[in-house]
Amino acid sequence: MEKIASFQIDHLRLKPGVFVSRMDRFGTTILTTFDLRFKEPNQEPVIDMPALHTIEHLAATFLRSHKDWGNRVVYFGPMGCRTGFYLILEGEHASPEVLPLLRELLDWILAFDGPIPGAAPAECGNWQEQNLNMAKWEAKRYAQVLRNPGQENLNYPA
Repeated sequence: MEKIASFQIDHLRLKPGVFVSRMDRFGTTILTTFDLRFKEPNQEPVIDMPALHTIEHLAATFLRSHKDWGNRVVYFGPMGCRTGFYLILEGEHASPEVLPLLRELLDWILAFDGPIPGAAPAECGNWQEQNLNMAKWEAKRYAQVLRNPGQENLNYPA
């Protein structure tokens, strides 16, 4: 079997940031998959499960409800390695184009106070595994990366 594109990225050189992971064409529709890399792979602890789960609930809610981007959000969810998330948007997009959206998302998470959306037994299969404080800690760290990103935070290493 051929090695998939995401396994061909040198994770030993990958820094936190936002990267175009792939673009897929389905007829006339293009989907852009973004790698929202919160952690430097293999160099720092991964996102713990409760924080990861909380970020997933908050970000999916925010992104799908966004007035400008909501109708283009196909998917938001965690990476299996727990170093970040995937965001899939309809259309052809570049990393700098989504920076304002991601900064808005992170600010919203940092200001969020209240019950986690979808964190109820009828709405989630593991509704109790949430940690808003750690989700905010992770969001704050990632927001610092996206505040003034360099090329290593917007492009996969060559």
